[in-house]
Amino acid sequence: MNRIKQLEEFLQESPQDPFLHYALTMEYLKGEDITKTKAGFENLINNFPDYVGSYYHYGKFLEKQGDVAQAEHVYKLGIQVAVEKRNHHAKSELLGALNLLMGFDDDDDC
Repeated sequence: MNRIKQLEEFLQESPQDPFLHYALTMEYLKGEDITKTKAGFENLINNFPDYVGSYYHYGKFLEKQGDVAQAEHVYKLGIQVAVEKRNHHAKSELLGALNLLMGFDDDDDC
């Protein structure tokens, strides 16, 4: 049985498990299914907004699709959630991704 089918079956049993939605979305991403990947990330952001890991990968996906404005928005949303959840690691990663997107470089201070 392939991984996507397996995850879909798990989701039927546990539809409110954000990790299963995340794992399925990441499988769509690996398979380069743009439509299902975007829908999966939107589902995560809308229905499981506290699942902080979604924001970084969704932002990177949007960047790859050329949607810089939406990627910026997603990173900023993720930073806000990470601050609320006191998840310093996620905040740092999202801030780094946002700075890179905006053209800021940590080495610019040197």
